[in-house]
Amino acid sequence: MVRAATSRDVARLAGVAQSTVSNVLNDRQPIAPATRERVLAAMAELNYRPNLAARAMRTRRTGRLAVVLPGVTAVPTRLLVGASAAAVAGGYSLELHGLPGDQPTRAARLAELVDSNQYEGVLLLSPIAGVTDQKAPDGVILLTLTTFDHEMRTRDDMTDASPIAAFVERLAARGHRRFLHVAGPQTYPSARARLEAFTEVTTRLGVESLGAVIGEWSSQTGLDAIRTLPADVLSEHSSPLAVIAGSDTIAVGVVRGAWERGWNVPNQLSVTGWDDREIGRFLGPSLTTVRTDEEGMGRLAVEQVLALIRGEEPPAWAAPTQEIIWRESTP
Repeated sequence: MVRAATSRDVARLAGVAQSTVSNVLNDRQPIAPATRERVLAAMAELNYRPNLAARAMRTRRTGRLAVVLPGVTAVPTRLLVGASAAAVAGGYSLELHGLPGDQPTRAARLAELVDSNQYEGVLLLSPIAGVTDQKAPDGVILLTLTTFDHEMRTRDDMTDASPIAAFVERLAARGHRRFLHVAGPQTYPSARARLEAFTEVTTRLGVESLGAVIGEWSSQTGLDAIRTLPADVLSEHSSPLAVIAGSDTIAVGVVRGAWERGWNVPNQLSVTGWDDREIGRFLGPSLTTVRTDEEGMGRLAVEQVLALIRGEEPPAWAAPTQEIIWRESTP
């Protein structure tokens, strides 16, 4: 069996001290370019692979961050894209962990993760009872996002429903006098906020509200809402109807229901969604929606973790921006 090369072998072949090899590996202290090249060439010739685990135990640096979700749940893909980009830019890798179970079980599993010496920072995407942001005794940074609750339902910064008012105001200005809201489950703070915003703006503008259909975050909810509308809700002489859906997924069902009933979108029935999911861009007609900068939120959260690891003042938290994307499903 061939013996694996050591840093001492690299130092001997490169004609340098073993400490110089260590400095090259850890990017410590200025190293003359020629010396660095000799060390790297010796590593390549010997097929040297540093013992990353041992180095992590000595330096407490692993170059790894963990993002923790509450078990099996909807994964906030865009947030993770931004978080990963920030980690890579900072010289770190990012790993995703699901911690299922009740709050005590999750707390115990989190403690095991922190104590594993594998990560320099841990970002919780949802709170765990009894766990607070801290720098653990072994130096691991622990930070919790306040944007989601323990079931990954958006709250706080993510419940701003002001785009609902903007939807209704614009459509009312363009001739719509009747509005229907197809909402998500009211156990979600964001769904409640959107329903409240819909009720407030339709009352304030004096337009007719057909009320709200409350269901799941599903296309079936949107489809059923349109299927159950009275046959004469859109007659030849009636004004157009606007359906304000609580999500893009619901809006897809609304558009399907309109097609089934022979109603033209947007000439007879306008539809808006929320989330800017990819499918909405490819619907016929494409879907008017709200885009939330989830990637920016993920980047900022990881940048905060990295700053704390470096002992720096973390960047201030800022609410994610929201942008209305007007497309073909509305005039």
